[in-house]
Amino acid sequence: MESVELFLAYSIKLEEEAALRFGQLADAMMSAGNRDVGKLFRRLADYSRLHMKTASERSGFHAIPDLKAAEFDWPDIESPEVAAIWAADPFIGREQALQVALEAESASLAYYQGILESTRDPQVRRFAEEFVAEESEHVAELKRWLEMHLASKPLPIDR
Repeated sequence: MESVELFLAYSIKLEEEAALRFGQLADAMMSAGNRDVGKLFRRLADYSRLHMKTASERSGFHAIPDLKAAEFDWPDIESPEVAAIWAADPFIGREQALQVALEAESASLAYYQGILESTRDPQVRRFAEEFVAEESEHVAELKRWLEMHLASKPLPIDR
């Protein structure tokens, strides 16, 4: 990726799609009565919306291209941070939900790491470094939450 404007367009779309999927999963869980997992997915959707806002704010004076959904060229069929659709299973447990979220954040981290390693543009490199650091924090936090859950400790979202 050799344009900071394109990088930011992708970053905003990545978080938008993550927020949408986590919101859909939260709605599905709440409808099925799986409130603990619904609450977790809702919090993750909120975080994604916050990250989307941050990515939008970083665009500053850059003219972000208005790409249609089909114009995004993701490494896989969907945006890297989109949680697995199978997580809509109404019987999913909190451990599996945390693993789904961890996989989504890890895919996002790998996506930004790939850009960092391949770009020749210094401004894209600088943004990619920031996003790699941010996604690394998200991955570490979800690992911590998973460890807390496995140790039967309350998660920060439970307080």
